[in-house]
Parts: sequence; structure tokens; C-alpha cells
Amino acid sequence: MIQYTIKAPSQLTGTVGLPASKSISNRALIISALSGNMLLPQNLSDCDDTNVIVKALHDMPYEIDIMAAGTAMRFMTAYLSVNEGEHVLTGTERMKHRPIKVLVDALRYLGADIQYLGEEGFPPLLIRGRKLEGGQLVIPGDVSSQFISALLMIGPVLEAGLELNLTGNIISRPYIDLTLHTMHDFGAKVDWKDINTIKAEPCGYRQREYLIENDWSAASYWYEMMAIHNHPGDEITLTGLADASRQGDSSVRYLFSMLGVKTTFESTEPGVPTTVMLKKVMTRLPRLDYNFVNQPDLAPTFVVCCCAMNIPFHFTGLSTLKIKETDRIEALKREMLKTGYVIKDQNDSELLWDGERCEASWAPIDTYEDHRMALAFAPMCFLHEGLRINNPQVVTKSYPRFWDDLRQAGFEILTDN
Repeated sequence: MIQYTIKAPSQLTGTVGLPASKSISNRALIISALSGNMLLPQNLSDCDDTNVIVKALHDMPYEIDIMAAGTAMRFMTAYLSVNEGEHVLTGTERMKHRPIKVLVDALRYLGADIQYLGEEGFPPLLIRGRKLEGGQLVIPGDVSSQFISALLMIGPVLEAGLELNLTGNIISRPYIDLTLHTMHDFGAKVDWKDINTIKAEPCGYRQREYLIENDWSAASYWYEMMAIHNHPGDEITLTGLADASRQGDSSVRYLFSMLGVKTTFESTEPGVPTTVMLKKVMTRLPRLDYNFVNQPDLAPTFVVCCCAMNIPFHFTGLSTLKIKETDRIEALKREMLKTGYVIKDQNDSELLWDGERCEASWAPIDTYEDHRMALAFAPMCFLHEGLRINNPQVVTKSYPRFWDDLRQAGFEILTDN
């Protein structure tokens, strides 16, 4: 097992070349393939989740192993269902315990030929692709937005298009809107008909060159470092981020403005990637209550950050955290205890901290094969010199150069095998 020991610099400065957006990359890859385009989008993310889709679309082997990439599992399930050929879609042991029944049921309703090769409702899947009629479909709005996005992206290539009615509470709506926006960029006629119905016309996609902006989710960890490290001279520049971005996690700039981090864009032309400067300001909320239903991936960042800043919180809208790469609710509770903070959960969808502390053991942070655990906890090195993190290589799932970027910013990282 690899373990990193991390020592923070006395001052946080530098320019960080962020990775490309994983969310946009994965959508653009599937949509571009559905258009028949053989050109890859430009500035593709080089993370594991994107690489497995690139490899699958290029090689199209009988058995496609998407490893731990949940997005790839959902998107490729829909993609393979509408393309001629027979394939087995599988992944890691954890992936074989991540539910996919809602998506499979929806695709079967549209006429897809999908069989479970193991436990009912879970990968691996045997998929025999063929042309599907499409039509009207009703699914719950509180399932993973990746299920909804997977269905929407194949909508324009279905013979009758797709009208998708989402019932109940719709979670992660910005991710659905990001999918629609990317589909529009490739010529799809798709939009919200009303507050819970989306219609995709059967017009297909047009081939085009496509440039992907950088990742706001990756930016969140640099915001976290700025917030935790209380030094007025800190200044970090992040590259390739767009004002008015369609990425749901771009809300990080507003959330961190409440925790003392100011964001300045070099250019504010909507949708055009530019550089962003982060500076510390001496204003912050005494408490943070927030519903993360639209940005669940940011929750680990803010749990760690608020505790480190001694800011009590009550976070809701976290129902999807239990079915991520790990059960993030339990993982966060367990690892925060090591750093001296007693956080609690309720209703399987909320995390709260009222200021309760315990004696910190500063035992190594376990990452549970979950990239966001490593990324969110790394900034705690500002509180404890010599913070240790087990299996730090998990960051390759979304931010492969993270540790290199830390070194460039002056962090000392020691490896213990």
C-alpha cells in the first residue's frame, strides 16, 4: 500500500493548470460518437473515468471493463443499447454493487436487450445493441442524474425521439442541464417542455470540433486550501475556467465567497475559458447551512473545510453520497474522527456538525478507492504537518496531476510504500 505524508508551505501561491472537465468530456465523447464523428473532442480530460470511455469507443471489444467509472457504466449502457453489436459491460467489485436497475428498466421499456450476468439490478451486463423506437418514458427524478443524462443523450438517435417525464423531486438538475447544453452544441433539438418533462426530437447530431473547458470540481480543492490557510498573502491562479459555466460545481465560487475566498476572472465573456485569481478576504459566515442536492460531489470538500475553519454546518440533499465510489457519509464520519471532529448524519441524506470535538489521533486517512476522499482531505495538512493519506493514487479517477500540482505550489510530499 502506498502512503503519502504531506507538509504544507507557509504561503500558498502559484498558477495551477487544472484538468479538463470530466463531466463535459464524458458527455461530449458519447454524443460525438453518436454523431458518427471519428475526431475526439479537444482538451479531453486525462482522468481514469474519461480514459475508459475513450478506450471502449475506440476498441469496442466484446468485454468492456470500465473499472470504477460510474459515469462510464451509465453512459456506455445506454450507448451500447442503441448501437449494433453484443457486449459485456463490467467493472470493479465495488461497481458490481452499485445499482443500475432504474436505467436498465428504462432502456428495456424502450426496447433494449439487456441481461444481468450476476446479481439482479447490478453490473455486469450483457447488452445486444439495436435500433430502438423511443417514445415516452417516466422515471423518478431523485435517481442519479447520470441515469437521466444517459437516456437523454440517446434520445435524438431514437426513431421516435424521447419524451422523458421526471416524477417527484429532481436532484442534480445542473448536471441534467449540462447534458442538454452539450447536446445543443452538437445540434440536438432537446429542451424542457415544462418543469419536469424533457423532449428530444429524433433529429440526430451533427459532427463538429469541440473544445472542453477545465474542471470546476477540481478547482474546489484549491478554494478549500485558500479558505483553510488563514494567510492574507495567499494567492492562487487557476487556468481554463469559464464565467457563466454550465458545470454544476461552478457554484463553488459563490459558496467559498461566504468562507472568505474572493474570485476574480481575467475575462468575463460568458462561456469562454479564462484565468481565475483566488484571494483571501477577512469575511466569512459563522455557520453554513446548505442543500447540496445540485452539487453532491462538493459535499466532502465543504465537510472537511468547515470543520477545519471551525464553522458549524448542516448539509442536506446528500442521498446520492451513499452510492458513490464508497458510502461517503460513513467514510466522512469515520475519517473526520481521526482529525478530531465528531460529525453526525441523519435521514441517510444529511451531515451536520455542531462544533463537537474529540481527541485527534491523526491516523492515516483512508480513501476507500474514492478520489474525492483523498482530494478533500489533503488540505488538512495546513492543520497537521505530516498529514498521512493511504492509497493517494485514487486521484487519477478525476485529477491525475493533483499531487504534482501540490508539489509545484510548494507542498512537500513524501512517499512510504
